[in-house]
Amino acid sequence: MSDAVSTTAAGASAPAAQAAETLPILYRDDCLVAVHKPSGLLVHRSVLDVHEERFAVQILRDQIGRHVHPVHRLDKGTSGVLLFALDRETAALVSSAFERQAVRKTYLAVVRGHPPADGVIDHPLTRRFDDAERRPETVAEAPAQDAVTHVRRLATAELPYRVDRYPTSRYALVELSPATGRRHQIRRHLKHISHPIIGDATFGKGRHNRLFAQLFGTSRLLLACTRMQLAHPHTGEALDLRTPLADDFARVLDALGWREAAMASW
Repeated sequence: MSDAVSTTAAGASAPAAQAAETLPILYRDDCLVAVHKPSGLLVHRSVLDVHEERFAVQILRDQIGRHVHPVHRLDKGTSGVLLFALDRETAALVSSAFERQAVRKTYLAVVRGHPPADGVIDHPLTRRFDDAERRPETVAEAPAQDAVTHVRRLATAELPYRVDRYPTSRYALVELSPATGRRHQIRRHLKHISHPIIGDATFGKGRHNRLFAQLFGTSRLLLACTRMQLAHPHTGEALDLRTPLADDFARVLDALGWREAAMASW
């Protein structure tokens, strides 16, 4: 019998049941599970995307057959390491570690322009909804919170295409380590220094996003969490959770000749 069809009791052919969606598991023990979240998947339900029906929490719950508790978040467009607790006590402990800045996260991103080789973005961020999200302000303006992101440039390229006022366009691969965890921190910080992430429809530049879509066939946000380091909440063991880049991200780096630089970072 073909893999594409199944046979009913009456002998008629019917479409085979679609396999349940799963997420690649990077680490699992009795308390924690880490997965690779693809770009385009929400962690959980959000008022920002009320029509979405796929969520990492639901997929992983069905995949392993037990409740899971997200202890941090990745934006819908961001891929990479996503960590869950398997019980409420562990969730509280790991969430506390994030709040105490005891968890180190490393990201890779493709950005517009050539930022400095090394630097620190120290730029406070408000907690309000950004006007770029086209949401009306619903709460009083809150004081800005400290926000710090470490940036390291890994590779650069100059493409022979006019996008802005110059005959060529510059791009870079950067490694980012946020010391704080403000909402959209990395994306907002890179916009602040005029090196927005490619594929960022909210904080980026549409003309550069469209160029990458035309050249490389991808319109995703080119931001990925490739590594997370923390102490196990119960044993104190040092956990070093890593994931390679998603295929759609890696193809862009291959086209730009940046795979080696990305692998060295990873």
